[in-house]
Amino acid sequence: MGKMSKVIGVDIGGTKIRMGVIDAEGRILAERQVKTEFPLYPHLERQVLLFLEEHPDVSAIGIGTHGFVDPKAGRIVFAGDMLPGWTGTEVKAPLEQATERYVEVENDANCAALAEAKFGAATGLGRVVCITLGTGLGGGIIWDGKLLSGGPHGGAAELGHMILYPNGSRCACGRLGCAEQYLSGTALVRRIKEAGLSVTPPELFELAETDAQAQKLVIDFTEDLAIYISSLQAIFDMDMLIIGGGVSESASAWMGELKRQLGEVLLNPLPVEVAQFENDAGMLGAALLVLDK
Repeated sequence: MGKMSKVIGVDIGGTKIRMGVIDAEGRILAERQVKTEFPLYPHLERQVLLFLEEHPDVSAIGIGTHGFVDPKAGRIVFAGDMLPGWTGTEVKAPLEQATERYVEVENDANCAALAEAKFGAATGLGRVVCITLGTGLGGGIIWDGKLLSGGPHGGAAELGHMILYPNGSRCACGRLGCAEQYLSGTALVRRIKEAGLSVTPPELFELAETDAQAQKLVIDFTEDLAIYISSLQAIFDMDMLIIGGGVSESASAWMGELKRQLGEVLLNPLPVEVAQFENDAGMLGAALLVLDK
């Protein structure tokens, strides 16, 4: 690839698809956003081809998507209700044929981890675990500079499905007590409702400064998060843990409390940082899948 080191990074979400032309330094040279439409594959192919017409001097295409992905085959193993009909879709082979470019496909949280490790909060570190607290709870693991992902079911690094509360709340995956049901943005909304409060998560963190009930909720939430992070450390002993996703945007309000709780449960000291690339992480990381190919 050498000289022509420009690629397209595509980030597929439930409501929108973002595409960008990205160079070896991680600069976004051009970008476009379109609505996510179904059936998804033909829509994706059409949009990528239109984008390619305007930017033909790219050598490869990287795609980050919600769901369980088999990166070797370039196939979507499982995607939930957010992307109907996406489960089982072959992406790599038909898109390579249509675009005449090399294509790679990965899970979006893995892409975000790649972006943070290469250009963001964890630049230069070898072992990094990223968790994204958004609609769901996604995970991405960088192990000695490479993504730890895939597996026979595309389920490696699905950190949201570690069980935090045995026999707890039912998860979309069908099991009880997954971490996603307690730590995601969606879960936080549920926890607020169960406590009888009518505030948004950012408002909750503000309210916690003056209101005892809100404060208790924040303490419970950060305690759960701390216990969860300590389990991740027991497995990976990472150089750094990065927290991204919607909930991380109000981190200034709860990071102090989280660090206090971590002090009580961690096996060893652990740097915890907030993700730097809030919206661009998926697209940048998708580009990084193919930048050195």
